[in-house]
Amino acid sequence: MIKEFVKYYKPYKKLFILDLLAAFLFALCDLAYPMIARNIMDDVVPNKDMRMLIVFVVALLFIFISKSALNYFMQYWGHVVGVRMQADMREKVFTHLQKLPNSYFDNNKTGVIMSRIINDLMDISELAHHGPEDLFISIVMLIGSFFILLDINVTLTLMVFMVIPFVVWFAAYQRKKMNKAFMETRVETGSVNATLENSIAGMKITKSFCTEKEEFEKFSKSNNIFRHAREGAYKVMAEYSAGMNLYMDILELIALGAGGYFTYLGKISLGDFAAYILYVKMFVQPIKKLINFTEQYQNGMTGFERFTEIMKQEQEKEPKNPIELKNVKGNLEIENVSFKYEDETQVLDDLSLSIEAGKTIALVGPSGGGKTTLCNLIPRFYDFEKGDIKIDGKSIREVSLKSLRQNIGVVQQDVFLFTGTIRDNILCGNPDANEEELIDAAKKARIHDFIQTLPKGYDTYIGERGVKLSGGQKQRISISRIFLKNPPIIILDEATSALDNVTEKEIQLSLEELSKDRTNLIVAHRLSTIKNADEIIVLTDNGIEERGTHDELLNRGGIYSKLHRE
Repeated sequence: MIKEFVKYYKPYKKLFILDLLAAFLFALCDLAYPMIARNIMDDVVPNKDMRMLIVFVVALLFIFISKSALNYFMQYWGHVVGVRMQADMREKVFTHLQKLPNSYFDNNKTGVIMSRIINDLMDISELAHHGPEDLFISIVMLIGSFFILLDINVTLTLMVFMVIPFVVWFAAYQRKKMNKAFMETRVETGSVNATLENSIAGMKITKSFCTEKEEFEKFSKSNNIFRHAREGAYKVMAEYSAGMNLYMDILELIALGAGGYFTYLGKISLGDFAAYILYVKMFVQPIKKLINFTEQYQNGMTGFERFTEIMKQEQEKEPKNPIELKNVKGNLEIENVSFKYEDETQVLDDLSLSIEAGKTIALVGPSGGGKTTLCNLIPRFYDFEKGDIKIDGKSIREVSLKSLRQNIGVVQQDVFLFTGTIRDNILCGNPDANEEELIDAAKKARIHDFIQTLPKGYDTYIGERGVKLSGGQKQRISISRIFLKNPPIIILDEATSALDNVTEKEIQLSLEELSKDRTNLIVAHRLSTIKNADEIIVLTDNGIEERGTHDELLNRGGIYSKLHRE
């Protein structure tokens, strides 16, 4: 885990080395002070040497100014290293998330994922800066003060250092408990974020149904679990901190008592005693830094562990030698396709279907028959377990995902608009499109005239998920995207079922325009929208039950006829 973490320092190696050099010089400055104090007490004051006193005072002033400059460098540039590493990790994990299959997002809450990207990486940034720096300063201070203490008096130093093995044992014992406690805190932080994100997103529904009390109870339950986890982590941390501080106080007590006794016996001078007490305090200081480092390490490494969990998630499978789809006509072949979700629910079983280029095929039937699932399999949002799907004779498993999805346009019932402007959302279809192409797409989707009535036109801010727009307006913006993308294959998945009749007729005109000279696969419950389809497929749990034109299926008096009557 540490080896993997260290890799992220590589782009900032020079800056990191400079930070450690500053930390080293900072530690040396601290080590110099007690030696100067010792000389002043033992030599300068007894000999009344004013010149040397001035020299030492000036030297100390220079040391203190240098420490201030070094501290500034460490605080600023050290944090810069951590922030840049954090940004790199965030970019890397976001890029990785974009390549994960839809099933990952089906099984993981948005709030939990956000917590891993924001909160966890923030703690990793702090560890990246303070961790090596504090560790390096502590090691220099410990080693430096230890040898200077030995130089003053070996016996006294050995007496003081008898405490150290107990300190090491206690720290190792508590570390395991802290690791478990902090990991639990991480998990619950993600959980409370997920609950909060879900509650805020659904605030209008909560108000509509007057379920504020129930939502508060849900949040309160999640919040209390988080609180208990955090309290447990702080309890373990308090045990560690209290125990370590007790050992440090005992260390100082031994130094004070034994040092005073050695001075009384005349084995060390008063200056040696003063310097010894200062160095012991200096020796204690890095140990206290190490105590803080342990908490920081646990926070940072548990965050990094959760970061690597995402990075280890298997990405969408690309073929070894991917084919690029070019000049697509739109012939679709679905050959003996079977699919089931992770819960082992079988949705499609040995389904076969052929769609000629330029034809419009409609899928109807009861819920759960696999209509939407089939629409998700064609652009490979999910991977089927058996069979094959071919576009112009090429298996979609042999085609690069980008090339495949560039040639397929999907319009869904539940339209997702990004927070931003109308222009931003339409340009999702083709970010390189010019103004003329943008307006042309909006006109074809019959949304241009509405946009012109807005104060800022295409640059109008539409709020989170397009909250400032009506359902029909959002749907037409989503259709504008597809016009701009201009794919040869269109999938319309319940594109008008959530709209009122008047709006549906307007949208239907846009969809008819969109469907010209393309291969179209339409999922619909409103049968009025598919009367003119070249072929209608009735799909149920048993597979394809009926197929034919609207009139043929009505005359047959089967499932479609019954659905039409209802």
